[in-house]
Amino acid sequence: MTEQATTEKTHGVILTDVAATKVKSLLEQEGRDDLRLRVGVQPGGCSGLIYQLYFDERTLDGDLVRDFGGVEVVVDRMSSPYLEGATIDFADSIEKQGFTIDNPNAGSSCACGDSFS
Repeated sequence: MTEQATTEKTHGVILTDVAATKVKSLLEQEGRDDLRLRVGVQPGGCSGLIYQLYFDERTLDGDLVRDFGGVEVVVDRMSSPYLEGATIDFADSIEKQGFTIDNPNAGSSCACGDSFS
């Protein structure tokens, strides 16, 4: 009888410590410990692709998962190539507050920063 090692497939998205701390505090406010941060792309926006960033309780077939200090970041298999090496951070300044995505795969992006090609 042989044992098979079950290895979860991972992705190349990076969640900064600041963003991970913010995600944890948002989940604590919601009183939920069953949610993960889902990152993806879909067609749309003025540049061709638009980012999706939201909490999800589901795990879908083919999802790629990576843990950042207790925060699970999930990327679907189709979005993974577009997000390889992308960094998710959280900005809290006078100019901007919210999650930001720095994506080296984006050839160009729109002024709002929500879509890219």
